[in-house]
Amino acid sequence: MTKDSKHLVATFSIVGFDPETQELGIAVQSKFLGVGAVVPWAKAGVGAIATQSFANTSYGPKGLALLESGLSAQETLDKLVAEDEGRMMRQVGIVDAQGRAATFTGDACYEWAGGQTGPNYAAQGNILVGRETVEAMGQTFEQSQGSLAERLLQALEAGQRAGGDKRGQQSAALLVVKEKGGYAGFNDRAIDLRVDDHPEPIKELFRLYHLHQLYFNKPKPEDIVPIEGEIREGLLNGLRRLGYLKPEARDSDAELFQALTAFIHTENFEAREQERGKIDLAVYRYLLRKADA
Repeated sequence: MTKDSKHLVATFSIVGFDPETQELGIAVQSKFLGVGAVVPWAKAGVGAIATQSFANTSYGPKGLALLESGLSAQETLDKLVAEDEGRMMRQVGIVDAQGRAATFTGDACYEWAGGQTGPNYAAQGNILVGRETVEAMGQTFEQSQGSLAERLLQALEAGQRAGGDKRGQQSAALLVVKEKGGYAGFNDRAIDLRVDDHPEPIKELFRLYHLHQLYFNKPKPEDIVPIEGEIREGLLNGLRRLGYLKPEARDSDAELFQALTAFIHTENFEAREQERGKIDLAVYRYLLRKADA
């Protein structure tokens, strides 16, 4: 490899758009430390970009500005590449806010390297075991169901099963943007999760995603239940084991409510907190698992 090989973001990624929710996002995995700090760029209502191989990170902000000016994904990609003297070492995937996709792999990217586009997505990778990784990502994205984040993660997992980065695994990331989709609606980062260094980064990314859904998703109406019977007993036992209720405490509703409130606030479950006398089953199950652990 060249003297610059240590800077190669040899990786595979998928960039996607959901026309129903208007979400845009990227999922990426690499044998590279902290890939989430380099590859994924996105802005709600504008587009999403993955820049990799000998990554030119200026493609992120420049590309988003070009998309926001009205250029399509392909037009944006053509302009970025044309102005870059190092284009032959670059790999890029772009999807705009209309679902139009474009991908580019320079001739000097290390094999196997390539990409493909389909309805609302661009998939690409370099230093892969083979083209099967990119094909698996595209096929899985096209055929999978669920939210954009779930489809991107499923595609990434399929790419790994098909071979992935031939050097191995190290880091992964998931970025999904939506208008006012971030914390308390103050920005567009609906999901921004990174696994910087892990032997199984995609598996760990799934775990973090499920935690994110637990903490920040709104409860399902059917999961809001009264605190009575078996659930009340389970709460009392769990809260005692976790130290929120003293062993000698009475089983009064007031003490139970106070202990449950303390648990919910300690564990950052404010988004799932219910009126007195009710509980979200997701919180209840989490409490029991924590108490058992």
